[in-house]
Amino acid sequence: MDSGGGGERFPQWSVEETRDLLMLRAELEPTFMEKKRNKVLWQLISTNMKERGYNRTADQCKCKWKNLVTRYKGFETMEEEGMRQQFPFYNELQTIFTGRMQRMLWMEAEAIGGSSKKRLLSSDDDDDQDEEESDPAADKTSSKKKKKIAAANNKDAAVVNLKEILEELMKQHMQIEMQWMKLYESKEEERRRRDMEWRQKMEALENDKIMFDRRWRDREEQTRIKEETRSEKRDALITILLNKLTPPQD
Repeated sequence: MDSGGGGERFPQWSVEETRDLLMLRAELEPTFMEKKRNKVLWQLISTNMKERGYNRTADQCKCKWKNLVTRYKGFETMEEEGMRQQFPFYNELQTIFTGRMQRMLWMEAEAIGGSSKKRLLSSDDDDDQDEEESDPAADKTSSKKKKKIAAANNKDAAVVNLKEILEELMKQHMQIEMQWMKLYESKEEERRRRDMEWRQKMEALENDKIMFDRRWRDREEQTRIKEETRSEKRDALITILLNKLTPPQD
């Protein structure tokens, strides 16, 4: 029995319920990264779960998430792909943590790019001053500043490369997320199809029961009519025999 939080026992989480929890958690992942206090976010997830028909508290959702992350980390250390597939929610959690890493790298790249841009602007101003001076001391200073500019340019080139890598990772992440959504939608469609088939079978069974009851009542009615007809004929025959056996009275 899976517990949803604390030491008490709660109804076991179904596969569909767990996937809905991961989907809601993935949607709020950027907000979780920004806020240190996430009690309100878990309460929001609990409310959305209740709207989907699951009676789960914020603490239960949070505890379930922690348990899933712990299991994910255990399977993450395994090199064999087949072993990872034993954890049915591995792909969903991998998508969440891959997106988190990409956002962290992107924010770090943006911070580096901003500082490099400031250094480039200040270096350009220094170059204007160097052109006006022609003494050896100024040339030496200019050489140092050019080296700084070259280093800054190299750093900016690295930032550009990092941004290209991040953009490629984001594309891959979006592709994985789209595949996951398609898989989720296909499973939802399969579940709806099975529900529809089950309802149709139940309706067919109910109709068969109604038809069976109707035929049974019809047979009972026919049997009753036959019995009444047979009884009437028997009574009439007895009456005729009695009339024949009874001598006429003068």
